[in-house]
Amino acid sequence: MDEEDKKEKSGFWGSTLSKLKSALKRTRTEVVDDVLERESQETETSVDEEIPGLDHSIQSNTSTSEIAQNASGTSTKDPVSTISPPQSTGHQAMPSRAKAPPRPIDSDYLEELEEKLIKADIGVKTAEMMVEHLRKEAKGKNWQSNDVEDFLRAEFKKILNQSPQKKLQYKEGKLNLYLVVGVNGTGKTTSIGKLCYRFKTEGKKVLVAAADTFRAAAESQLEIWAERAEVDICRLPDGSDPGAVVFQALNKAKEEGYDVIIIDTAGRLHNKTNLMAELKKIRGVIEKHGQGLPLESLLVLDASTGQNGMKQAEVFTEVCPLSGVILTKLDGTAKGGIVFGISSELQIPVKLIGLGEKMDDLRDFEPDLFVEALFG
Repeated sequence: MDEEDKKEKSGFWGSTLSKLKSALKRTRTEVVDDVLERESQETETSVDEEIPGLDHSIQSNTSTSEIAQNASGTSTKDPVSTISPPQSTGHQAMPSRAKAPPRPIDSDYLEELEEKLIKADIGVKTAEMMVEHLRKEAKGKNWQSNDVEDFLRAEFKKILNQSPQKKLQYKEGKLNLYLVVGVNGTGKTTSIGKLCYRFKTEGKKVLVAAADTFRAAAESQLEIWAERAEVDICRLPDGSDPGAVVFQALNKAKEEGYDVIIIDTAGRLHNKTNLMAELKKIRGVIEKHGQGLPLESLLVLDASTGQNGMKQAEVFTEVCPLSGVILTKLDGTAKGGIVFGISSELQIPVKLIGLGEKMDDLRDFEPDLFVEALFG
């Protein structure tokens, strides 16, 4: 990578990390008020005694990503309280609280930590694994709760980096196929539009296949995004066979020298049988008429869905072998913990993230920088 590329990448991630910190959060005031109310009912001790190793920002309806919001300027070193908060959002100032002394890494601490991780949507298996690793690592070292941050940071990076082929694949001189699946409402159509724009700005000739023929609105929305990205679209009359759309798109792309085909698909999980049959048919067309062409199968997930996202991933994995995830809606009150569960338990890498509504807001996922955004 030359100096100009390094400078551009550094500049992008400088602004993106700031954006992630603002995006992956619920307001500090909401979190603290929630904890203070619960603590006042259970104990008269300081709120800071809430698992300093991974404390009150990780609860039900919060996210691992909310680790990125708590307690700038604190002197103790824990995975929440050392993380710089985003810029002021106009909410009230965080109540001042006395700092509790570090806690020993005992069985009670580990049990509470595991509960917090699970509530952060990291996933049961992943949470159990991390706590067991911590138990072994801390044994005989007299670790206390303020020693846990570095451990968790390393564990999070390890989880995200263990999945194979983290970058979106593209092969020069070939017709590259991208099969995009996901539940309706996750941002699938928007992600396809942004992916089209990404390839278009890279000088690629792009064709979109409107194979979600179940919903007429889906095809119309896709056509709007194709126009915005200034790419071509292949669609048939409403209700047409989705396999026929893919077949026609493949023929058109081969004859007219396209570099990329991005295939939209239906996302009606409420009728899994029909979904499986439809995707199986599309895959059959690709395997027969696109044999030997590079193919990525990408699942679009809404970051705020929590453990439901894991269930979606499991279903689509049964239907269609996945090569990666596009994580959307990280510009809202998103739950990012699902990233770790999918990477660890399903071995599917997150390849792209959506950070907003602009055409260029679909970006490569950088595992190490994502974790650094969490810890600030």
